Amino acid sequence: MRRRFRYSRRMSSAPKLSMAQVLACGAAIVTLSMGIRHGFGLWLQPITQAQGWTRETFAFAIAIQNLAWGCFGIFAGMLADRFGASRVLVGGAVLYALGLAGMALSPNALLFALTAGVLIGAAQAGTTYAVIYGIIGRQIDPAKRSWAMGVAAAAGSFGQFLMVPVEGFLISGLGWQQALLVLAAAVLLIAPLALGVREPGFAGGGAPVREQTIAQALREAFRYPSFQLLMAGYFVCGFQVVFIGVHMPSYLKDKGLSPQVASYALALIGLFNVFGTYIAGSLGQKLAKRKILAFIYLARSVAIAAFLWAPLSPMSVYLFSAVMGLLWLSTVPVTNAAVAGIFGVAHLSMLSGFVFFSHQIGSFMGVWLGGLLYDRTGSYDIVWWLAIALGVFAAIVNLPVREAPIRRQPMPQAA
Repeated sequence: MRRRFRYSRRMSSAPKLSMAQVLACGAAIVTLSMGIRHGFGLWLQPITQAQGWTRETFAFAIAIQNLAWGCFGIFAGMLADRFGASRVLVGGAVLYALGLAGMALSPNALLFALTAGVLIGAAQAGTTYAVIYGIIGRQIDPAKRSWAMGVAAAAGSFGQFLMVPVEGFLISGLGWQQALLVLAAAVLLIAPLALGVREPGFAGGGAPVREQTIAQALREAFRYPSFQLLMAGYFVCGFQVVFIGVHMPSYLKDKGLSPQVASYALALIGLFNVFGTYIAGSLGQKLAKRKILAFIYLARSVAIAAFLWAPLSPMSVYLFSAVMGLLWLSTVPVTNAAVAGIFGVAHLSMLSGFVFFSHQIGSFMGVWLGGLLYDRTGSYDIVWWLAIALGVFAAIVNLPVREAPIRRQPMPQAA
């Protein structure tokens, strides 16, 4: 116990990186990692047509990717806390490059699922929000921490706006295989950027002393109804956004719209999500978070229903994308703030990891069912209406969430 306390003192007294350096490098990393990920739907038709696969085959690999991201995300956070986030980022960049190259060169569906699914999922766990938020939490003053996390979230959205059109251009100009190999080289830029967020004085061994053990924190959270309700809502979030992100390009092409419409639509989602995430985070400081979440999920259902009801045109697609962009990842800061408000920050990364895992199970179901039901019925209609129903469900289950800090019995003092 004494050794662990000395480690805590060393960490708190270590010199810190400048806020500008952390935000610049962290935002660039998230822009690359999330930006590439958001464009995967553009490869659905080129890959399945070239390989003679069904859409379910492609969708299943992306579904595995989302599950792997959720599973490995919990452990990536633990490794970053133990060995330093910069090492995890470098490892994640290498895995990302290998996964993208595997997507381009896989000769069969099994290898495609292992590379596009498992490898890239693990890479995303080590190069996205969980790891970057850990750096921000340790290196930036608490008075500006929430704002800085919002900037990182907005960077991921800007990455979608920036990278998706670039990916569409690469596919049309170079072909789908060469485009993936170009991205495999580009994602390695994360490695030198990771040097910019190498934390001074970071040493291995030990951790700050906490009132609860990991087992106690998990037992408390999973027995608390509000935690379960937040997880249920986050499941719906994953289902909706990944189904739309992966399958909407093919849905629009099936309806006779050009691939450029899909590229612009995904880019608009990313652009408007920059504003949506910032607005939601700001409102979370003033309004009840459960009401904000309920509104977001209900508004998504209304937007999807209006999109299906209105005559389809490029303009209707762009309007839908703008509205969905405002609602896209706006659940992220609000949900994580609710978890922090209820349970405190001692085990926030771990608890947020479990909530995010629920999100990724929903992502798996959304992307896989999209491909499965399309192959069975020749249409995405069932999944669109399922997304509407789940949005209403998520709005309802978030309303009873109790945001007040949980009341704990005093922990016995260690000998």
